[in-house]
Amino acid sequence: MNPSRYWRKLVQTLCLASAAAAPLAAQAQANYPDHPIRIIVPFTAGGSSDIQGRLLAEHLGKLYGQSVVVENRPGAGGHIGGKFVADSGPDGYTLLLGSIGLHATYGVY
Repeated sequence: MNPSRYWRKLVQTLCLASAAAAPLAAQAQANYPDHPIRIIVPFTAGGSSDIQGRLLAEHLGKLYGQSVVVENRPGAGGHIGGKFVADSGPDGYTLLLGSIGLHATYGVY
């Protein structure tokens, strides 16, 4: 799969996931996104997940014309960052860039 197709598929998947998690909204809702989006990376800065998150943030920023901020919240094998995202509102503005271990092992998100 070529890189541009990979990113397009990744962005589409994230958009569908965030749309599915968002609550049903009223007709008068503002256009998405109307403020910066956060991508939570539950691992330390400089690692492969951080690099993926920053590349994804760059592409999402261009796609939406909005700032996309990457926040690293390392600790407990990704549990701290995952818990932060699980506890944040389901508004589609806080995304999690997790790993298979985070989603499969903890399974609470």
